[in-house]
Amino acid sequence: MTTTTNVNDAHHHDDHHDHDAVVNANASLGFWIYIMTDLILFCTLFIGFQVLREHSAGGATEYEIFKDTLGFVFVETIVLLASSFTFGMAHFAQAQKNVAKLQFWLIATFVLGAIFIGMEVYEFSHLIHAGHTPQSSAFLTSYFSLVGTHGLHVTSGLIWLAVLIVQVGKFGLDNPAVNRRLMMLSIFWHFLDIVWVCVYTEVYLLGAIQ
Repeated sequence: MTTTTNVNDAHHHDDHHDHDAVVNANASLGFWIYIMTDLILFCTLFIGFQVLREHSAGGATEYEIFKDTLGFVFVETIVLLASSFTFGMAHFAQAQKNVAKLQFWLIATFVLGAIFIGMEVYEFSHLIHAGHTPQSSAFLTSYFSLVGTHGLHVTSGLIWLAVLIVQVGKFGLDNPAVNRRLMMLSIFWHFLDIVWVCVYTEVYLLGAIQ
């Protein structure tokens, strides 16, 4: 009787392990498919911006708009890159199984990301108040589409961060699902940083050159 029970327990353990492995594999596959589709989305927006950047319809050109905002956007860029550093520190805390330190660095990342979004909203409102709306020209439509899409992704990342901060405190780091989500969010966040460096270079730096 005992032997039968042990065999059943072993089978149950193996089935549970196999189920977890399948869930992890499916989640990883789905995540990487999502990242690839996001990459295609941003490539499409970059191409659209390149095609339409000269179509200002007699309104303000990219040089006239970006020459005075380059310093502000540079600070914005430093803030986002700093959030990438804090997320890297969170990754080290995760490896050390230090929940308190992990939450600290995740909160620091959240604060920096929120500052970045706040600066972007201020930039958009300033442009719109000056009459540079998405409806003003094809150039501004492509600009708001590209930069706004990136901002929406960062906002989604902030929501994801807030949820994970709570989950880390509730479940700790012994939960495989929490560790998997932290790793995926880390990749997602660094991906957005790389996209923003491309945005800063392509849109703002090149746009500020007459």
